[in-house]
Amino acid sequence: MKSINPATGEEIATHTELTEAQIDAALDRATATFATWRETDIAERTALLSDLADAYHDHRDRLARMATLEMGKTLKSALVEVDKCVAAFRHYAKEGPAMLEGGSIPLASGGNADLVWLPIGPVLAVMPWNFPYWQVARFLAPCILAGNVGLLKHASNVQGVGALMQEMMALVGAPDGLFQNLPIRSGAVAAIIADNRVAAVTLTGSEDAGRAVAEQAGRALKKVVLELGGADPFIVMPSADLDAAVKQAVTARIQNTGQSCICGKRMIVHADIYDAFLERYATAMAAVKTGDPFDPATDMGPLSSEEQRRTVQEQIWKMKAAGATLIGGETLPGPGAYIDAGILTDVPTDPALMGEEIFGPIAMLFKAADIDDAIAIANAIPFGLGSSVWTTDPAEEARFVRDVQAGMTAVNQMLSSAPEAPFGGVKRSGHGRELGPYGLHEFMNLKSVYRK
Repeated sequence: MKSINPATGEEIATHTELTEAQIDAALDRATATFATWRETDIAERTALLSDLADAYHDHRDRLARMATLEMGKTLKSALVEVDKCVAAFRHYAKEGPAMLEGGSIPLASGGNADLVWLPIGPVLAVMPWNFPYWQVARFLAPCILAGNVGLLKHASNVQGVGALMQEMMALVGAPDGLFQNLPIRSGAVAAIIADNRVAAVTLTGSEDAGRAVAEQAGRALKKVVLELGGADPFIVMPSADLDAAVKQAVTARIQNTGQSCICGKRMIVHADIYDAFLERYATAMAAVKTGDPFDPATDMGPLSSEEQRRTVQEQIWKMKAAGATLIGGETLPGPGAYIDAGILTDVPTDPALMGEEIFGPIAMLFKAADIDDAIAIANAIPFGLGSSVWTTDPAEEARFVRDVQAGMTAVNQMLSSAPEAPFGGVKRSGHGRELGPYGLHEFMNLKSVYRK
């Protein structure tokens, strides 16, 4: 597996895949470590999380540079991502003990049912490249706190990140086998899910990958959490602060070069302010500086690979063939997988087209006649991960919260994940939740203990 710098096209490193025997040995280590880690005091688990937070903070520059080299995000955004991991480790270290308090329920027949949260075993995480540290940390932090152990199948192009995450565990003296980065390809995942030594699986990725993993987990009767992305709506109503909405709509499409599951992709703007929004939005997107991700003045680096750029180009061509108009979005010459920020207008309200998740710095812009039309456009696709709504009208806000089909809604701000709050979607954006106490409990056994 090769790591390629998407800013230059140059090879960074080659990583050797594990053999079947090495995978088997890793599963044995995970099983042996779980047998002892599950019995540790909560204080020992939270202390390890605090130590991990310190390690990530102390090595933030080195960690961030690897992410920039392997998948092209700007160095400043990579540093923010590492800091977010630090926050997640600290959050579960501080709040974890309270999350593990089960409580007691009185029974009408007499006595009580005491509730106890217990770990379930090794959890396999199949993770993507777009936020290579954060996607893993939001599984790893609750995994450690719960008393489980983690196995990581990271994306092939960010194996350097996976290796550094395992190195951080070693630096803080974590038990061998508590977290293992497995350099494997997708073809090896099914056998690991089927293995009796693995208790559950979590995946962040494409709909096809989610369907495959869900089928494999279903055959093995194992718990699975899926976060499968989507084409999130970003709805702007006449009462909104238009300048603030435009600014955040730009960030939504250029953050991580548009390679984010929950940043708005479909800008749905009320007809009364559509022209004003488009004028300001086009000007702001044209001003985005694309270039060297290590340059502090750069707003947006390359896409993660040449293959990803081709995918975005094909999506643009498909929409233009259907009648859409592209403003900006030009492919840049020279080495590197660069593309300028752009806007697609006049996109047909065809669910198949609107449901395209453009994983790049291209926005789709739609005109809505009224709030009912805006909600109808938002819900017309088979996905429902996040959403962002812009209004100062309380009645409109209540409608959006109730009627927009999504796992998350941000009001007058761009949606962003946080360690404290549950993260996940509905419809074909997946099921289950990460983060917060609910993410912790997804991979725990809630045992009822009946007492007289």
